[in-house]
Amino acid sequence: MKLILIFFFSLFLYISCANGTKSEVVVLNKIKSAKQETFGWDNSENRKQLISAIKNADLEGLISSDYNYNKLIIFENAYLKLSSKEIENYYLLLTSSFTKYVSHLTNGKLNPRELYPDWDVKRKEVKTDSFLNIALYSNAMKATLDYYKPKHTVYNSLKKSLYILKSLPKDNFKPISTKVVFNLGDQDKIIINIKRRLQYWNDLSKLDSLSSLYDEKMHDAIKNFQSRHGLQPDGVIGIGTILALNVSKEIRKQQVIVNLERWRWFPKNFGTNYLAVNIPNYYLHAVQNIDTTRIFRVVVGTEKRKTPVLSSKIDNVVFNPTWTVPPTIMKEDLIPGVQKNKDYLTARNITIYNRKGKEVNLGDWRYNQAEDYKYVQKPGEDNALGFVKINFPNNHMVYLHDTNHRDYFVKNYRALSSGCIRVEDPLQLAEYILYNKPENYNTTAIDSIITFKKTTTINLEEEIEVHILYFTAWYEDNNMQFRDDIYGYDPELYLRLSNQFRSNVVAPVGVVNK
Repeated sequence: MKLILIFFFSLFLYISCANGTKSEVVVLNKIKSAKQETFGWDNSENRKQLISAIKNADLEGLISSDYNYNKLIIFENAYLKLSSKEIENYYLLLTSSFTKYVSHLTNGKLNPRELYPDWDVKRKEVKTDSFLNIALYSNAMKATLDYYKPKHTVYNSLKKSLYILKSLPKDNFKPISTKVVFNLGDQDKIIINIKRRLQYWNDLSKLDSLSSLYDEKMHDAIKNFQSRHGLQPDGVIGIGTILALNVSKEIRKQQVIVNLERWRWFPKNFGTNYLAVNIPNYYLHAVQNIDTTRIFRVVVGTEKRKTPVLSSKIDNVVFNPTWTVPPTIMKEDLIPGVQKNKDYLTARNITIYNRKGKEVNLGDWRYNQAEDYKYVQKPGEDNALGFVKINFPNNHMVYLHDTNHRDYFVKNYRALSSGCIRVEDPLQLAEYILYNKPENYNTTAIDSIITFKKTTTINLEEEIEVHILYFTAWYEDNNMQFRDDIYGYDPELYLRLSNQFRSNVVAPVGVVNK
């Protein structure tokens, strides 16, 4: 009977990824025919595997005490001496701990929708009762818990970062304080302290000399360090590099923990073909058949006008788009601009419409009615959306688009938009998205459409998902990668995850446990 149940459990885990609840019904019907008064917790292996997993919850960036670890250990150590009532309570505690742990592995400890009004992240369905019964009857507790863990390669590699950080010795460095900019060949006693930091983070070999000279080996190490932290890898040690060098091991560990939590919030499967934008990294990755095929620089929203986090699917591509000024920009930019200069709208090729869709002459524009009008910018080179817009359904009126400020892409810090995502080489991205259309929208065809300056909408039939994400840490090419927390999300999230959140006031630099 045990072998049969194990077979059905393995079959269920395989089929459920593709068929959802249908397979679950089949397996549960098999299980209901089996009677086991203690529901499987009387098997010591089931108990020990759950307790072991909870003990090592920190490997997932979680806290064992959240799942009653100490109480479970006390019960387990005294198991042979427990009364029937105590055993019943123990089993209830095991079930409760399993349910909570699995819930956190699946959807995270916290609900992003309750933390951020502009994060549209769907919660995944969790049927813990079904899986618990299967795990207990088939004595497959460990396999069940492993099934619930995120399968993203990035998630699993990020756990390696956490392991590395925990294994590093204490960093008792004093902050480096200098306004001097160092270049290759410079000499200063501060160089020695910088080299020590580089050695600590394994960017510089521990066998290299700790002299005060900024030499070639240090130059290579600095460029590697800068690249790992999203800085311009030019080897020039300026304020940005010094600030990154001053970040402690503890803060980096906290950064990894909050990013593990974020991965648990997102879908288990991003799809076969998708676009992924990591906001703090300022890049869009085009993924086809699970391989990244193209990478584009992007400009994202400012801290004041944040780009929302969401998942959707591309609906259509619009060439020569018009731009309807969104409410926030209308209130904060356009209306004050018109008040200062009546030529503001004319210079930007913007037309005014009333609520009935009738064009309004600029001379009839009234400040007290300004918010009742609709402002539409005509297609053209100076259009805020440039030559192409890529739409996907969402509640925040955001999309991917070209821009008339193409000089922004050469900047290292690119949180400069009003919330939408501006793409470098957007026509190449449009061609990539439309590659499967029978009309063959190649570069020549797209150029022809743009030349005619007529707004052209092309609906997409193929499923290409869009994921706008927020990650400030990951592990790539045997290197820990960190990015600036441009929206200041990390510190408060860590406080909440570590059960330390007490107020709405959070230091932006992070939290250090004493």
